[in-house]
Amino acid sequence: MDRRDTDAADIGAEIMAHVAALARLSETPDGLTRRYLTPQHRQAAELILTWMREAGMAAELDPVGNVVGRYEGTDAAAPALLLGSHIDTVRDAGHFDGMLGVVTAIASVRRLHEAGERLRHPVVVIAFGDEEGVRFRSTLIGSRAVAGTLDPAVLEACDDDGISLAQALSDFGLDPSALAEAAWTPDRVAAFVEVHIEQGPVLERRRVPVGVVTSIAGAVRYDVEVTGMAGHAGTVPMALRRDALAGAAAAVLELERACAEGPDDLVGTVGMIAAHPGAVNVIPGAARFTMDLRAACDETLRQAEATILRRIGDLCAERGLRVDVRKTHTDSCCPCDGALQAALGKAITGEGYPVVSLASGAGHDAMAMADLAPVGMLFVRCCGGISHNPAEGIEPEDAEVATRILLRFMRGFVPAGARV
Repeated sequence: MDRRDTDAADIGAEIMAHVAALARLSETPDGLTRRYLTPQHRQAAELILTWMREAGMAAELDPVGNVVGRYEGTDAAAPALLLGSHIDTVRDAGHFDGMLGVVTAIASVRRLHEAGERLRHPVVVIAFGDEEGVRFRSTLIGSRAVAGTLDPAVLEACDDDGISLAQALSDFGLDPSALAEAAWTPDRVAAFVEVHIEQGPVLERRRVPVGVVTSIAGAVRYDVEVTGMAGHAGTVPMALRRDALAGAAAAVLELERACAEGPDDLVGTVGMIAAHPGAVNVIPGAARFTMDLRAACDETLRQAEATILRRIGDLCAERGLRVDVRKTHTDSCCPCDGALQAALGKAITGEGYPVVSLASGAGHDAMAMADLAPVGMLFVRCCGGISHNPAEGIEPEDAEVATRILLRFMRGFVPAGARV
């Protein structure tokens, strides 16, 4: 194997130490929660800026709060190879989702820098500020901004404390009116590649450390509000109740039933539900919940979406309830670039491992970046297939393998249309 970097055995330890350092930057003392544009996001960004500069990159925050590091090539005018992932988390998160893709990219550039090696094309590492959408419930803000597809209306979105995205950007020291300046143009980007934990058990079952992603599932999300009539828990007969929470519960079961009846790649989740007024002795007059639907095929997703909305509307009408739905997110299925899949596969075999191809059921920054440039993804084996959970984990040896494969891919990368 070609190992021009002299400390390959230490890569895994370095990756794990950097991930652990980021995991300590949390809004909660017992676990990891780091939302976009919070003080903890600022701390993580500053730490990544330091690591990027130590790795030989010029690094700064862009107008939307992404951390961007650039390692120049021998041809500064050549389109850049973009690498990276996100540094925000879900609530009570694992340590590797997103962060692994950032630190492996930095570690790969560090090896080039320490070897005094420049590729022809520039390499740019981006730590996206928001992918999960936890704070403003608008996912992929960071990567959509870079891709130039972020709707400026998102600046009006508010978090649970009523703080708008525009205000949060200002509080972070950024200028909301400069949002469009975060966008890259296609002529500046050769490709985007993201390293990510698999978030499933396929690689573990196949006993291989990495896999090449073929496509990313599409997704739609809804906020649903069911309205009935509040009343006294002890005086309203069951037959006369218009219980909004009971209607919402029935709707959740309809979603579950519809997804169970569909193809194996169709999944549906209700991750949040709340009742109003929320008193133990009051029949709920309103209930709100979220719906998250995903499928590997756009047609499957569209059919499931129509079926579920129809069923929920019918059951609420039968119960004398009003239902209002608002779509908050939509993403079509995203195929990964065939040439990048082949190049990643070649790097995998070059390191002595078999190539396993698999689809992603979860969304990633690569979905947004596909509007800008060809995208590829390298999945890393995840312990037990657990993700979005404090039990999330990978082995240091797999982190090392992924970084060596990424480095080999970078050294062999030739932008489409370029002369070899």
